[in-house]
Amino acid sequence: MLIARTKAFIRDLLELVLIPGLAAVLPWPLCFRVFRSIAGRCQWLYRSACDPALQQAHARGMVADDQQGLWLARRRLTILIDHADLYLAATRSNAWMQRYLTVSGHWPAGDQAGVLCMFHWGAGMWALRHARANGLHCNALVSHVNKALFPGRPLAYWYALARTRMVTKVLGRQTLDVSATLRPALRALTQNEQVLAAIDVPSDQVAASIPVAIAGMNAMVPSALLRVAVERKIPITLYNTGLDYETGQRRLTIEAYAPFDTLEQAANTVFAELDVLVTDDSAAWHFWHIADRFFSSSQGHANTG
Repeated sequence: MLIARTKAFIRDLLELVLIPGLAAVLPWPLCFRVFRSIAGRCQWLYRSACDPALQQAHARGMVADDQQGLWLARRRLTILIDHADLYLAATRSNAWMQRYLTVSGHWPAGDQAGVLCMFHWGAGMWALRHARANGLHCNALVSHVNKALFPGRPLAYWYALARTRMVTKVLGRQTLDVSATLRPALRALTQNEQVLAAIDVPSDQVAASIPVAIAGMNAMVPSALLRVAVERKIPITLYNTGLDYETGQRRLTIEAYAPFDTLEQAANTVFAELDVLVTDDSAAWHFWHIADRFFSSSQGHANTG
């Protein structure tokens, strides 16, 4: 037991602190080159997440046989960059953001209620800072960080808390715990503020879900926040932050929609974007390792051809 916990501690120290923490001390162009080399060479890095992710993505036709090594390297690099953003956000200014984040599209007005949706794809921390810099009053919807989910892994628990606290710091307001109810989000919308959430979570974590198609596969996705937007005639804004695997440059894409008439229309439109993202760069999606909780097993697989 002690040996296992020691190994887990060392792994978390390397994967969550020491390696991604290099971003706090190295110039970004050099740091990215180091990260890309580590992700390409160190097959042990994030193995517990990457190996099952590749298995799921390959089984579902999203990774060709001769592309598995490259896919894993990109999956490791995406995770590493996502973790590094905690340390970058703590040590870099908006000037860094202006230099290394390219932006397509525009945020909605900051004095109007809005629902901002993203996915667990890419690395989105800098989108939050950009939103605040452009006058938005964003309330991030999160689930409570439960210590019981990190048995024998104090560093992993600390890291999860640190990420939530960083979201609070970046947005300039407390996150909203909507584990039990959406009432905190409804209050924010009533005050003409914005709420944002990563909405691609497994349906077994939410009370209400709706079927959509993602990369040719049937999936069940959360519907509560989308229903609020439809019923209250609140516009939805989709955004994602991709990574240039060659340069380390971030690409923030923002797309605003007028209020939708039906829940089905909203869900199909929103998740059509995830369909495009996963099809174009499947290695950037963080939830492949739990894909069986999203997708129906009684269906055909996507076509990589």
